Amino acid sequence: MPPVITAFATSPDRGQGLARDMRVRWALEEVSQPYDVRLLSSAEMKEPAHLALHPFGQIPTYEEGDLSLFETGAIVLHIAEHHAGLLPIDAKVRARAINWMFAALNTVEPPILELANAMLLESDKPWSKERLPLVMDRVRDRLEQLSAHLGDTDWVDGKFSAGDLMMVHALQRLKPSGLLDEYPNLSAYVARGEARHAYMRAFAAQLEVFQMSEHPKSICAQLGH
Repeated sequence: MPPVITAFATSPDRGQGLARDMRVRWALEEVSQPYDVRLLSSAEMKEPAHLALHPFGQIPTYEEGDLSLFETGAIVLHIAEHHAGLLPIDAKVRARAINWMFAALNTVEPPILELANAMLLESDKPWSKERLPLVMDRVRDRLEQLSAHLGDTDWVDGKFSAGDLMMVHALQRLKPSGLLDEYPNLSAYVARGEARHAYMRAFAAQLEVFQMSEHPKSICAQLGH
């Protein structure tokens, strides 16, 4: 039986590939592992059946036999450890790739999420105009450091790995802000990730869910139903 992941039945990002099930889809595509998807509404995410899999009522979850996981870092690491293609064989290089997974999640992504919240959820607050530049500067600090490390190389540590997968997806959320464009090598880095065939397959699968939720009749017509 293929693993089963959960995802939004209605894409909150309008099919832009930002929902976190994208990371899991991408990882599974990179290792050529077929998988099934169970789509959930916001209400279903709060029901006991889903809370038993994800105590915080979010997506994605990952089920494989009697194993269930609910954090994307843990899920992608599990996939990478059990399938060739996302982690190097050499123990030290492998450890560094895992290190970059955690760097993406714990060092680079938090200020990016803070900026997203500031722009989307706090823009109507009286203190927003004063706070936003401070948040943007915190993001720039991380981008400058990452840009300096990456230099003119393609990936963060040798060949593409799960560390790059997580880092690229974290950086993608910056596109609407324009901050990523300030660092050409990071913008090119994200573009390289998006150009991977596995990424494109994962993106198409996630986009299809959004298209079906927006235009169910037209999609059914295309499928001959």
